[in-house]
Amino acid sequence: MDVLFKIGIVLVVGLVGGKLARMLKLPNVSGYLVAGLFLGPSFFRYISAADIDSFAVISEVALAIIAFSIGSEFVLKDMLKLGKSIVIITLLEVIGAIVVVFSLMYFVFGQPFAFSIVIASMSAATAPAATLMVIRQYRADGPLTRTILPVVALDDVFGIMAFGIALSLARLSVGGSDSTLLQMVLQPLVEIVGSLGLGAVLGFILAWVAQKAGDRDELQGIAIAAVAVATGLSTMLGLSPLLTNIVMGTVLVNVMRHSTRVFSSVNDFASPVYILFFTLAGASLDLRILMSVGIMGLGYIIARAGGKTLGAYVGARQVKAPESVQKYLGLGLLAQGGISIGLSVLVRQYLPQYAVPITTIIMFSVLVYEVSGPIFAKIAISKAGEIGGMDTVKQQADVSA
Repeated sequence: MDVLFKIGIVLVVGLVGGKLARMLKLPNVSGYLVAGLFLGPSFFRYISAADIDSFAVISEVALAIIAFSIGSEFVLKDMLKLGKSIVIITLLEVIGAIVVVFSLMYFVFGQPFAFSIVIASMSAATAPAATLMVIRQYRADGPLTRTILPVVALDDVFGIMAFGIALSLARLSVGGSDSTLLQMVLQPLVEIVGSLGLGAVLGFILAWVAQKAGDRDELQGIAIAAVAVATGLSTMLGLSPLLTNIVMGTVLVNVMRHSTRVFSSVNDFASPVYILFFTLAGASLDLRILMSVGIMGLGYIIARAGGKTLGAYVGARQVKAPESVQKYLGLGLLAQGGISIGLSVLVRQYLPQYAVPITTIIMFSVLVYEVSGPIFAKIAISKAGEIGGMDTVKQQADVSA
């Protein structure tokens, strides 16, 4: 069947799902994902695994744009106020998730050390896409919102580092490593440092070129091209496209005077891409996984949520964050998606003996958290009283002017 026809059907189904979600007072993202489920192997099987592979470029573009947009939240003057606090909160919520999941798998379920440490490290990363979309949909702003986005971005960095170290320890424990511990620990560090450097260079180039743009259309073309180049170069060099685009956006927002023009031009282009991305993400999930994960899969779901919530609370309390951040930050950090699935590929490559159970549990977790994560994020910003916060800030600015 014609590819464009299938893309059209996916887009229509996603739009209908988003509309129904709004009618039920749920985040649009949850509607896209649930609508996508009906297109996939769980129900009508309209979208096959081969289709998902052929549409992979849509996912790459969506994740790259989302990462670039998250970079706009790292305004230097704000980060200097929050920087240390964000690092502490993120570190403790990552440690919380890893410790709780590892303890459950190793001590309660009696799983091998290699299995337990690897799957625990994979619990750390949060999917930034769904969280960002919920915040945008409800135009949220406030202490909690300003904390969630940098924490979500930073915990992916910590998560990748934790996974690299965990995989090294796991391979040593099963005797399957030809490299030294130092070499295996350095590999993720090189990836992170390389991504930071590439993103910084491209950010300065984009800021210089964007200032010379003639009109909005030209500016949009320049910005989209920069995101594509950053993603492509990162992939070619074995770096992280997500981290590279976050850093590029961070540099742009701090060195370009009217950088909001660049970010808004990208966002104007991105809306249908986001709908396709989340609907296809739903279509890639298979409810039959529910039958195979058993009590261990359910335990992982609960342990990850408990570890992240506890870690975020302890971290926020440690840095004396506002009460709303202490109470509700954990709820905004539950979404899990692309990074965890990507790490599963590495597990298949380096620890094939544990690949099937780990991948099955992770896919089950993604299924649960991709649908429920946006709902929990909405609950968090609602409880914190930050829904519509962007409009309040704008009104106050208008009054001041």
